Amino acid sequence: MKLVVVSAGLSTPSSTRLLADRLTDAVRDELADQGHKAEVEVIELRGLAVAIANNLVTGFPPPQLADAIEAMTSADGLVAVTPVFSASYSGLFKSFFDLIDPGALTGKPVLIGATGGTPRHSLVLDHALRPLFVYLRTMVLPTGVYAASEDWGSGSDAHTDGLPARIRRAGREMASILAAGATHPVPEDDPTFSKRKLSDLRFD
Repeated sequence: MKLVVVSAGLSTPSSTRLLADRLTDAVRDELADQGHKAEVEVIELRGLAVAIANNLVTGFPPPQLADAIEAMTSADGLVAVTPVFSASYSGLFKSFFDLIDPGALTGKPVLIGATGGTPRHSLVLDHALRPLFVYLRTMVLPTGVYAASEDWGSGSDAHTDGLPARIRRAGREMASILAAGATHPVPEDDPTFSKRKLSDLRFD
């Protein structure tokens, strides 16, 4: 199965890319435990910034951007991670998804994540990212992962729910839904597609 990762990090190295990689590893490890192999493609929006701007003003995607959009729309699942700017997703992140046809991602499982300098912005997942992907008719997973600067390097145990635990839980959820789709494929135009796949999930 194919998993596409969209990272809107602007720096190198990037904590946004780091979170995207950790989430991807968690999904891939969980899928491997269930006997499935994931093919992963990472889309770094930083390298597509000029192409995205050109598409916004011309209406046509340059080849590199068209390939990225095709990869994302044809994937089985999507991991989307953005840094927080002004209490919301970055302009680059939003501009990229503004180029996607509203029906192109219908029913696709999406694991959302965000990074920021302070825990005060953690609700960005629910007031910005989740509504965006609901508008795009995707299947947004219950667990989104926000990582503040202080979360990196923190651990977790049976009595806490630190960043590693949140990443593992999100990875389990994404792997469960991808594995359910691989085991019980249904036509994409089936109106009960999302309902049937959600019914297969176990989040314990």
